[in-house]
Amino acid sequence: MHDLCILLDDTPGSLARMGEVLGQAGISVEGGGAWVADGKGHAHFLFADGEHARRVLEQAGIRVTAVHEVLIRRLKQDQPGQLGAISRAIAMAGASIEVMYSDHANRLILVVDDMAAASAATLAWTD
Repeated sequence: MHDLCILLDDTPGSLARMGEVLGQAGISVEGGGAWVADGKGHAHFLFADGEHARRVLEQAGIRVTAVHEVLIRRLKQDQPGQLGAISRAIAMAGASIEVMYSDHANRLILVVDDMAAASAATLAWTD
């Protein structure tokens, strides 16, 4: 799985166009989110084949600024404090979380700056 960092125009229909382009190519969005900051649309979405999604978006004139491998973990939903615990484990391992969201299967999707350290530090949250 891969996270794509996508820049969109802050205009009506920009997100719809992105979704239509992906849909026409048969590409499913597996999770993610979008927001507007400083007059630009920013999005992080999860794809099974990140490079294919990047190519399709870029061919349509949609700017992809990065493709990242992701760390996928599952929080113990019945235990309060899980976000703090997993975030602290990653920090104690010397890694930083750059992006965090959930996928359609309610798993935690993380883009981190040190995959090996964050992965080893979060084994308690694997499926």
